[in-house]
Amino acid sequence: MLVTQGNADTYTVSLVGVDGKVAASAVPSSPTQVTCGDAAGAVLPLPVSTSDTRAYFLDAQGNVNFLTPNGETGHATKVPAGGQIRSMFAVSPNDQRIAVVENTYTASGATTVLYVEDLNGGTNHVKLFSETGAYSLWPIGWHGADNLVVAKVASCSQGGGPTCCGPQELHVVDPATGVRRYTIGGPTCSIVSYPSPRGALCENENFTQVKELDWTGATVQSLTIQGPTPAYLSPDGAAIALDTDGGTTFAGVKQTLDLLVCGWIDATHVIAGGDTQQQARVGDITIGSITPVPAQGTCGGRIPGGL
Repeated sequence: MLVTQGNADTYTVSLVGVDGKVAASAVPSSPTQVTCGDAAGAVLPLPVSTSDTRAYFLDAQGNVNFLTPNGETGHATKVPAGGQIRSMFAVSPNDQRIAVVENTYTASGATTVLYVEDLNGGTNHVKLFSETGAYSLWPIGWHGADNLVVAKVASCSQGGGPTCCGPQELHVVDPATGVRRYTIGGPTCSIVSYPSPRGALCENENFTQVKELDWTGATVQSLTIQGPTPAYLSPDGAAIALDTDGGTTFAGVKQTLDLLVCGWIDATHVIAGGDTQQQARVGDITIGSITPVPAQGTCGGRIPGGL
């Protein structure tokens, strides 16, 4: 899924196949911009999620709508929105449950409320967690049927830098009680990129190592890097895409592609986002081919969306 970003009144969600063709797209209204008391920007994820069969996206009114690869669209649910309130969400792989973080932003950070409920009708509502301060949560996805994955993030941007504005660590929690089962990454190894069904990647404080972590937080392997490096773990865990020097190399696969990857479509295809200056492209790591994509945006997830 490619998602455009910016300050426009609308944004575009595009579902792209391994052949580089756009299977379906939608153009929702953009969620209202929020700030931390006008002093700093609120740190926000893309307003999207994926299940095993659908892409979901948020509009300005707080409606969560869906798009399927065959072009079917519809309304799924509604989340809190308006003023300084922004909600972010993750839909379960089977389209049955939705985890929502409702944030109210102020000059001192955000008041965070995490809850889970049925996607259709909002029934079986369970409030899992609440706090106020300089850190907040993003709902990242679902690992299996009974593990919710959330990320610890700074509530507001603080001067930029490689680790300013994204997940610092992942928490695997019980979606019925909110009890944390595992912590993935942490202060000495910050999470980079969206996780994979096989785990997540983190980079150490000096940006000399990228580590592959499994879903218990244990280290699977470590790779040497030269400074902050965008890195992406394949869905099957067999390869790690590393963006370096204007192209992408792959640990675990003897291949180099002349594009800057932003995510994986499947175990053998990667995608590079595009904007008005750069063409989005799909790369095949088996044969080394690159196919242009008639869409813009950065990576917002994949279908199937389970972790």
